[in-house]
Amino acid sequence: MRTGVWLVGARGSVATTSIVGALALRSGLTGPTGCVTELPELRGPALPAFSDLVLGGHDVVATPLAKRAESLAAAGVVPARLVDALGTELAEVERELRPAPTVGTQAERAAATVEDLTAFRERHDLARVVVVNVSATEPAAGPHPAHTDPAALRAALAGADEVLPTSSLYAYAAVEAGCPYVDFTPSTGLRLPALRALADERGLPYAGHDGKTGETLVKSVLAPMFAMRHLAVRSWSGTNLLGGGDGATLADPAANAAKVASKQRVLEEILGYVPQGGTRIDYVEELGDFKTAWDLITFAGFLGTGMRMEFTWHGCDSALAAPLVLDLARLTAAAHAAGDTGPLADLAFFFKDPLGAPTHSLGDQWNRLCAYTRRLHEGVSGADPR
Repeated sequence: MRTGVWLVGARGSVATTSIVGALALRSGLTGPTGCVTELPELRGPALPAFSDLVLGGHDVVATPLAKRAESLAAAGVVPARLVDALGTELAEVERELRPAPTVGTQAERAAATVEDLTAFRERHDLARVVVVNVSATEPAAGPHPAHTDPAALRAALAGADEVLPTSSLYAYAAVEAGCPYVDFTPSTGLRLPALRALADERGLPYAGHDGKTGETLVKSVLAPMFAMRHLAVRSWSGTNLLGGGDGATLADPAANAAKVASKQRVLEEILGYVPQGGTRIDYVEELGDFKTAWDLITFAGFLGTGMRMEFTWHGCDSALAAPLVLDLARLTAAAHAAGDTGPLADLAFFFKDPLGAPTHSLGDQWNRLCAYTRRLHEGVSGADPR
């Protein structure tokens, strides 16, 4: 089941790490640590193999992929030995990367993107192409009348106005090309009613938003503990220090606000109320591709006795995100092959702000994911589910 993975932001840190990882897995140079789909509970015949993944993408920058990989190796994100060993394979992927369309109306840019996606699919005789957005976080989209009606949207895109944010324009192009869409960012993507309607018309599955890789992952485990033990969380405050391109992007107040809103929703959904405190994100250039998060939780137990808990998370977002990008591409491809449509709520396990998900508890999300993948595997003709 040869499957295309088209990365929006293909020369960024997350995409480059995903590409190096996929090539290393395909070549047998590394193990699948961090790839959830390789756990016994999820592994099975419905998922395309790593060797079946064909990689391509768009970016607005032109830095050669090999140079980006070398920079990540120098920063300690990926092993230098892998970059050295995968020179030929990286060059092959380089030939599948295209400049992001930036000229003309949004309709013309979308048409150019559709042309690239279609040519990629036909060139490699792919069963399907999954478009994954791993580009920089955008500010929240402003309202527009065309966002609610597909016909009005098509008409508006042909005009001079910037009707859609970039993530949503890529979502529109993906739908027009018949491609499932995954948004690993907190950007608007396919959340607009007109785009969801178009995806439904085409019978396409989609997933998002905002990959859950660090501090919010820990929150989704700890918050249910407080709720199930009937402990009252009085405050929950977090500080995130980020370097790299993601940190630089989030230095913009509007993009920062969109990211913070995504991170905060998990507590209200799990606890049933909003404790005092919030999340702060600061750019610290010196940290490079790594980040540090520190959280302080105050809570009350029996008889109102006050207590507190603190945790510190120090990790590399690209190394945490990349295997999840590959997981999501494989799962979304399997969903498309199975004929599933609409928001893939059962993939909520991977996201901070998941589409259509009834729960933010990581344990509940895990159980739903296992049940869903079991169904996918059982649906493959003649398969012996694992």
